[in-house]
Amino acid sequence: MKVFIAGATGALGLPLVRALVQRGHEVIGMTRSTDKQPLLKRLGARAVVADALDAAGLAQAVREAAPTHVVHLLTALPKNGPMRAADLAATNALRITGTANLLEAAIAAGVQRIVGESFTTVYGYGNQGVQAWAEEDGLPPIRETDARLRATVEALRSLEAQLLSANQQGRIEAIVLRYGMIYGPESASTRSMLQMLRKRRLPLIRDADALASWIHIDDAATATVAALERGRPGAIYNIVDDEPVSFNQFVRTAAQAIGAPQPYALPRWLLSLLSPLMVATLTNRLPLANTRAKRELGWRLQFPGYRQGLEQVARESQAHGEAMRAAPQASR
Repeated sequence: MKVFIAGATGALGLPLVRALVQRGHEVIGMTRSTDKQPLLKRLGARAVVADALDAAGLAQAVREAAPTHVVHLLTALPKNGPMRAADLAATNALRITGTANLLEAAIAAGVQRIVGESFTTVYGYGNQGVQAWAEEDGLPPIRETDARLRATVEALRSLEAQLLSANQQGRIEAIVLRYGMIYGPESASTRSMLQMLRKRRLPLIRDADALASWIHIDDAATATVAALERGRPGAIYNIVDDEPVSFNQFVRTAAQAIGAPQPYALPRWLLSLLSPLMVATLTNRLPLANTRAKRELGWRLQFPGYRQGLEQVARESQAHGEAMRAAPQASR
């Protein structure tokens, strides 16, 4: 395959570039920043600079790259993750307008297949029940009364609808991947979480009856490769691990894994004043089933549960810290 990755330097983009190159595929990584081109080249990809909101420029970039496959990972999230609804506005635009531009560019360039990144909040916020949602269950009605949260759900649904409509019309093969909460040693938001835990600055949410589906970044990358190589056109796949868990338990386990103090808990109402988006996201009750992805993609999880994944994150974090401490000594 010759794969064009839009959003190649994001949290999932870099592990995906590495995984595709290791499997012998040719990779073209798109970034908005010229400063990130050397990073992509070091990973074995060809780098192009383009803006997904510039339809003409994007079309030219895709046409010149002449890929067989495209991956849509376009986001514009803050480095340490979104804390306010305003932090999602730019990503919402990419999921609506950026999707339309990338889709048209791919079709015009004769691309065979496009795989797009959706997210669990496409189901909405709040309590979605105790049963794990499967792809064939469909999506519940949008119930968000907060206009900013509603806009986020609508943007994700727009992304999915655009891709699946193009597939249904026979214009291009399209697949939607609904990723869980992504974490891993290369994730800036995970590194920020560990740093806050060490300083005891990341609180739990008291009395939160939440349940979320998570996915280690390496498993997210292998699932994406599988969807590119052998996914069913028009399919939606939940890309999550086997063990939904609450934010509180995830954070407690992360603290234990790195030897940090156990975090304190704050009431939900107080945290809502500080970051309503974070509370809305982290108090969701939304377990997802991954049966279809395993069955149709032949996908095997390296980290079936969050405990194994966080142990690996802790080991990588410790190794990175030791390397950083050794670097000044080596330069003396």
